[in-house]
Amino acid sequence: MDFALFTQEGLVMILRWIHFFAGIIWIGLLYYFNFVQGEFFKETDGTTKNNAVAKLVPRALWWFRWGAMFTFLSGLFMLAIAGHDLKGDFFQTSYGIYITAGALLGTLMFLNVWLIIWPNQKIVIASTEAVLKGGQANPAAAGAAAKAGLASRTNVLFSMPMMFFMGASRHLSLNIPEGFNPCTVLIALAVIIGALELNGIKGKMGPMTTIKGVVHCGLALLVVLYVMIEVIV
Repeated sequence: MDFALFTQEGLVMILRWIHFFAGIIWIGLLYYFNFVQGEFFKETDGTTKNNAVAKLVPRALWWFRWGAMFTFLSGLFMLAIAGHDLKGDFFQTSYGIYITAGALLGTLMFLNVWLIIWPNQKIVIASTEAVLKGGQANPAAAGAAAKAGLASRTNVLFSMPMMFFMGASRHLSLNIPEGFNPCTVLIALAVIIGALELNGIKGKMGPMTTIKGVVHCGLALLVVLYVMIEVIV
């Protein structure tokens, strides 16, 4: 008996399932941190917050960072398979352009998790644990929390267009002319998204300080990137 799952198509299906499963964990916790936990921490007392940071946050961050890892790796493998199948025509397809936009956003989000959010949260957690044991807080903890918070807000900003383009890669078509040169649209995507990422590393929260603000910014970014792609193509 032949099983469709034991073919290249089946492999892609398994990778897509992993991508969905890990992605739900990752993005779900991203929204939990930003929309629920952060707002709760603003209103609760210091003891409750310290206990949550020491006991709850590390557990949530474990699922958060490994969800990001498996989402990224499964997406990378699917992208490699699609690139191999389409070869030189990859950027001559709606799928290629849209998935590249989504993958660029997703990759930066993954890097933010592992290179900014997690390292800085470790400093915050260690400082909180020291306080609970009767020691002194690490003076660097406040700055680390701010860096992690800005990177996390940037990931919320990126997540909205990222998910849109992932869906668009399979469900929206672009009217791509024959002999289309994708360099212009790829450079434009890199410049806009790269500038926002730089702000997420060393910039300011700005309007992303509030939940309403970051949601509005994310939706605005989605519209800007989508219209830009349509106009250029």
